[in-house]
Amino acid sequence: MEHEEVVHAHGHENVTAEHESTFEVTTDDYLTPAGDCILAVEADRAPTDFDPTFMTACQDPDATITAMFEVAGRTEIVTGRGHPDLDFGSERGAVGRTSTYVDERTIMVEADKAAADFDREMVEALEEGAKLTLTLTVEA
Repeated sequence: MEHEEVVHAHGHENVTAEHESTFEVTTDDYLTPAGDCILAVEADRAPTDFDPTFMTACQDPDATITAMFEVAGRTEIVTGRGHPDLDFGSERGAVGRTSTYVDERTIMVEADKAAADFDREMVEALEEGAKLTLTLTVEA
């Protein structure tokens, strides 16, 4: 069965997307240059807002979680896995990780891309404040 969550956010002048092991979308309304994993700010939803059935499906270690990022007519797809320790407890950030590390912000592990792997034209659009739509899908 497939479950879906949609998050809307937008870029920021300090988006660099240079982090090599994570990506993040945050509800924060600011971004410092140190936040090199953050792709977008002012997200309208955080992991705590996701439907419980979505969260439960993501806790299956065999689940495939897909994150589709749509920005300025460009699309980037990231595929990762579920993990039993995912708790979606963060009220601020949604983080995808290439590792198996899990904390309250983690929405997928073993992601096949991090912020540094994103299309540079998409990153430039985000740096100019473009709108981002993130669609998360889980198949368990």
